[in-house]
Formats: sequence, structure tokens, C-alpha cells
Amino acid sequence: MTTGAPAAHGRRWPARSGSSFSAPSTTARAIDEARPDALLVDVNAWGAVAAAEAWGGPWASFCPWPLPLRSADAPPFGPGLPPARGPLGRLRDRLVRPLAFGTLERTMAPPINRLRAELGLAPVGGADELFGRAPLLLYMTAVPFEYPRRDWPDNVVLVGPCDWDPPADRPGWLERLDRPVVLVTTSSEFQDDLGLVKAALQALADEPLAVVATVPAGDPPAMPVPANAHLERFLPHGLVLDRAVCAVTHGGMGATQKALAHGVPVCAVPFGRDQLEVARRVEVAGAGTRLPARRLRPDRLLAKVREAIQLREGARRIQQAFTATGGPSAAADAFETRLLHRELSQKLPS
Repeated sequence: MTTGAPAAHGRRWPARSGSSFSAPSTTARAIDEARPDALLVDVNAWGAVAAAEAWGGPWASFCPWPLPLRSADAPPFGPGLPPARGPLGRLRDRLVRPLAFGTLERTMAPPINRLRAELGLAPVGGADELFGRAPLLLYMTAVPFEYPRRDWPDNVVLVGPCDWDPPADRPGWLERLDRPVVLVTTSSEFQDDLGLVKAALQALADEPLAVVATVPAGDPPAMPVPANAHLERFLPHGLVLDRAVCAVTHGGMGATQKALAHGVPVCAVPFGRDQLEVARRVEVAGAGTRLPARRLRPDRLLAKVREAIQLREGARRIQQAFTATGGPSAAADAFETRLLHRELSQKLPS
């Protein structure tokens, strides 16, 4: 990636130890071919992260989902537990952490370390060490949606979500809706969560609301669609959220934070992965409600949506926190001042 940085950083990096790779890494080959000024990689792209570290030039990573770091102030990552309260809560965290997070680390470490070994890097022992390797880690959320903590690593900067939509015209049918809107969306990665759409269409069919449902992981299924609902494969959510009173999500970080960035409360129905953590944060932040997928029924969902609609002020509080972080401009500033300027200062004669 070429950063488009100011002239002081605009030169191409010369060849250096570690800048030529024998491993069959797409990122490594791209680095050798493009000779970039700096790199920005997704923390979930383990091979790209390893290649960036082995390269030796300025690089940063970004995390668009809950960051699985140990903290004395946050519950163990994974099962979606609420923050601990009192001695019993802290005891719970000490007992659960090695069972939940330790299992995740033991699963992740071997393949990550195989990739690192191919590039001549030392192994990492766990998530804290892995996520600490980047000189800068842009964490795409903000407190109080993320649990506040006193022990953030020095390389982590919270910059808020990336609230972006592809350019699109507002559909005529959306313009003609004359009721408050509820957005319903499933994961963009297949996880068999169409039951959420089916339950929502049934639950809200008789409500004085308009329902807009999207199923980005596949074509809209053949199912009864009530008169007050529209079912689409894809529609930029920003077009809908401008008029929404609630968003029913699968607990994905992207869809959930996008709704909150618009000040729209969320009813989160998590199915797995990081969705358990996201849904719990919605609830703890007072910005919406949480309904575990195993308890999903139309009547329960309706009750949770009605409750979430009343939490508009909590959603707006999160919206204000996201705005205060600076968003993409804050990420760019952190990249420039904490990464490129530091790299340049280290190379200038003293």
C-alpha cells in the first residue's frame, strides 16, 4: 500500500534485511513489487500481518471487531459475559478466562506461528503478544460501546467505526414509506441466520412500522413477506438508518456499529463468533437489547424490539462517542503522527 504521505515520507523504501521473502506470501510478493511507503493490514489477515512485521518498514494494523485482549477491567473474551461486579465477578473472570480465551489462543497459535516461521519471525505465545507486534493498532470502536479499561496497550488507538456505504440512489419504494422503519439484517458471511429475518417479518407484521430486511450472504429466500415489509439482498444501510427507529442485527460489529453511528438503537441476536461480545456491549451500553439466537421466537423478538426503540438516548450517546473519536480522520492522524513521523525521526541524524 502506498500511503500518499507527505514528501518527507514519499520516497520508496530501499531493499533491507527482511524485505525479500522466500515464503509463498501474496503480501510479501506485493511488498517486493510495489515497494510501499507503509502498510496497513487487517488484524485477521494473519499472513499479511506476519509479512508486514518481517518487512521492517512502518506498518499498522486495524481491528474492525472486538479486540480479544486480556484486561483487569473487562470480562474474558468469547462467551459474551457482562463486566464483573464485586469479588464474585472477579473470581468468575479468573476461572473463565483460561477456559474461554485460553482455548481460543491454543487454537489460533499453531497456524499463526507456522506463518511467522515461514518469514523468519519468532513465535507468539498468545493474543496479547500477537496484537502487540504492530507499532500501531487502529481499533475501530470507542468507549463507552467498548468497555472502558485502564490497561490499554500503548500501541492501541480507538478511532471509532468506519461508517461508509457504497454510492447508491435511494429506491423509490423507500422514499414512499410513511411509517417508522425497522432495519433487519443478517451476516454478510453465511452462518444460517435466515431465521432472524423470518422471525422479524412475522413479529413485526402487525406493528405500525415499515420493515426493511437485507440478506447479504445470498439471494432473498422464498418466504411470505408481509405488506409492511421489503426484503432485499443488498441495500446500503445508511439509506435506511436515516429513517430507522431500530436495527435488528445478527450482532455483527459492522452492522451494529453502523446503526449506532446513526443514533439508532439495536436489537442484537448473536449467532456465534464475536457476535456474542458485540451483543453484550449493546446491552451494557444501554444502546439496545440482546436476544440469544437459541431463544429466538417472534414474540420474544417483538418484545426486545419494542424495548430497544425506547433506548434512543443510549444509542445517541454512543453516536456522540463515535463522532468524538474523529473516525477516519483520527485514524489518518494516528497513522501519520504515531507511525510515519516516528519512523522518520528514527532515521534523521541526531
